Amino acid sequence: MRLSMLQRYILEASWANRGKLARGLFNSFYQDKAVKQKFIVNTITKTLERLIDKGLMVGYGVRTPKKWYIKEVRLTPMGRKETKRLLGEQQKLPLK
Repeated sequence: MRLSMLQRYILEASWANRGKLARGLFNSFYQDKAVKQKFIVNTITKTLERLIDKGLMVGYGVRTPKKWYIKEVRLTPMGRKETKRLLGEQQKLPLK
């Protein structure tokens, strides 16, 4: 399964902290990057929704007719399996 760097970061952070996680913990991915807070929130929300759609995570929050308001997430058994696979892979070097 192909995953972006942010998706991998979220899965690995969820693996390290078992149980439910607040979504604010994932903002540290953009700590060293100069990105506006509005874009960070939108990107993390879309990423969490995609991970939930893939069945790797379960989201807890409020559902309105038009939008999800995800407050907490946790890994599913399939997500734990995928994270174990990711942790076993060797990381790629940023060669250009």
